[in-house]
Amino acid sequence: MRTDYETLEIRRHKQHVLIVKLNRPSFANALNTQMGLDLRDLWRDLYVDQEDIRCVILTGEGDKAFCAGGDLKERNNMTDAQWQHQHAIFEQAVLTMLDVPSPIIAACNGAAYGGGCEFILASDFAYGSTNAKLALTEVTLGIMPGAGGTQFLPRAIGIRRAKEFLLTGSPCTAEEAFEWGIFNKICAPNELLNLALKTAERIASNAPISIRQAKKALNVATQLDLKNGYAFEIEAYNRMIPTEDRQEGIKAFNEKRLPVFKGK
Repeated sequence: MRTDYETLEIRRHKQHVLIVKLNRPSFANALNTQMGLDLRDLWRDLYVDQEDIRCVILTGEGDKAFCAGGDLKERNNMTDAQWQHQHAIFEQAVLTMLDVPSPIIAACNGAAYGGGCEFILASDFAYGSTNAKLALTEVTLGIMPGAGGTQFLPRAIGIRRAKEFLLTGSPCTAEEAFEWGIFNKICAPNELLNLALKTAERIASNAPISIRQAKKALNVATQLDLKNGYAFEIEAYNRMIPTEDRQEGIKAFNEKRLPVFKGK
């Protein structure tokens, strides 16, 4: 796995958890073209080969900003063609993120505006520090969310609240994000990464094929009717039956010990 990304800091925690930091702190970790390329390539590589990564934590460098959104200084004076070319890269970054088989936990360590907020929403779930502040400010700039915000936000907080949040462009606090359902938990800034790591370690201790299949089934829950969603679940479930991990899980339970899952 590559670790030499220009705008990302990548490190493995223990054996099965990957920590990904957006690493442009001098620019509030704003999303420039290179960061779009780096995220696209990272998510693409994790789709092809997880290298036994069973959970990913996405966070920002520093204690003030997760990601301030698109880098408007880089975008200044872009032609329409240049803007669309750059945005196509961001689109690929979002779409490849959605395809990563391993769960992605966002740890929002500060401000998350525009595209930064959309990456929080695109994660499987998110924790936030008490100094976090979220906003989709695109309508104040003559554009609109284009990294999934109009789709992710209503699924997280409901359509009526989503319309108010998105159409005003006004920020919400960490407490509001928790109350609305964007954050699963909030905590003090110095506790955020440890909170995310604790959850990631718990996920990584479970059977990796089971986690990946369950994530797929959960993702279609908001896209299919109940009967077809259940049919998808059964297909995903049947993938578990011939695995070594299924046999190990039952054997460990009966032997009153912790299972050792190998992803096979």
